[in-house]
Amino acid sequence: MIANFTHQQLSAMIPAPGHGYDWRALCDLIPDLLTLEDTPQDPHYHAEGNVGIHTRMVLDALLVDDDYQRAEADRRFVLFVAALLHDIAKPRTTLIDQGTGRVSQPGHSRKGAIDARVLLWLAQTPFALREAVCRIISVHQVPFFAFASRNGQTPQRIARTLSWQLHLPDLVAVARADMTGRTYVGKAGCLADVELFELAAQEDGCWHSPKAAADAHTRLMYARGTDLHLETPFFQQPGSQVTVMSGLPASGKDTWVAKHRAGLPVVSFDNAKAELGLKHGENDGLAAHHAIDQAKALLRTRTPFVWNATHLSQQMRDKTLDLLFAYNAQVQLVYLEAPAAVLFSRNNKRDTTLRNADIVKMLHRWEMPLPSEAHAVQYLA
Repeated sequence: MIANFTHQQLSAMIPAPGHGYDWRALCDLIPDLLTLEDTPQDPHYHAEGNVGIHTRMVLDALLVDDDYQRAEADRRFVLFVAALLHDIAKPRTTLIDQGTGRVSQPGHSRKGAIDARVLLWLAQTPFALREAVCRIISVHQVPFFAFASRNGQTPQRIARTLSWQLHLPDLVAVARADMTGRTYVGKAGCLADVELFELAAQEDGCWHSPKAAADAHTRLMYARGTDLHLETPFFQQPGSQVTVMSGLPASGKDTWVAKHRAGLPVVSFDNAKAELGLKHGENDGLAAHHAIDQAKALLRTRTPFVWNATHLSQQMRDKTLDLLFAYNAQVQLVYLEAPAAVLFSRNNKRDTTLRNADIVKMLHRWEMPLPSEAHAVQYLA
């Protein structure tokens, strides 16, 4: 499995201040962009037309934005590629109501971040740049609705939590371009809300850097929704010290555990399957219950241990983390990654029933752990 382009090729297409971009060349480099031209949008929010038209309007708006004009090369890469790919998942998420004809694209932000991650991983884009792009894409609409949150969060809580995950000025620059680059009767109001969101973050001290918290546990509990004061340490009950592993198969998790957590008990779905005599994909539910029972026994005695699994999706990590935090565990999340060629080569050499084709199928749910998910998050990529 290889990329259609390299990071160097994509970097060469990022416009310098005062210059334009070549849409045709970008489509030649990333053919998935061509599908945007055939993807409709709700005309109420996007009277300009299809997703391809909108994307070009967003890029045009970004290039004249003061933030982009002042940005150095790496930041220009992040801003431009995030804007370029911010709606990359709309073609595969488009739904058209047969009764009303209304067009919707539910989940396109989250799925778009995954699509961008896979593309940029295959292109060997440096990890930090890639994830800066993907984190923007995953929440690129949030500044539009920060003052009308569906789950009742305040703009302050939204800004603080996001400040632990990405650079807020980058998110706001792309959101501003996204709203400017469309034909929508409510555009002026949304742009005003984006500006108010920026002002709120500046006043709260989380605009240029992560919001300060008394300690890691206080920050974590706030990010998980607890109503508390960030400057006052939130008491933590004693519990297990748990290392949670995350990463694609063959990314080096077992090797890292053997080297850095030697002697600790290891909870593993793979171990559970081996103990139960199951092959890959065979009765995963039984293996999961077996592993969870092992984890609960260790948590009840406050024993330190390792939970070694791929934990690729947010949903799967949440299941593990919710359990651990219910037992007051102190959690370090360790994410490992390898270049695609290395990873697939390693897997071919392993004694496993998991094929490279199976790993490829996993990529559609590859969501990166966020810094706000655990007491400490370590990225080894």
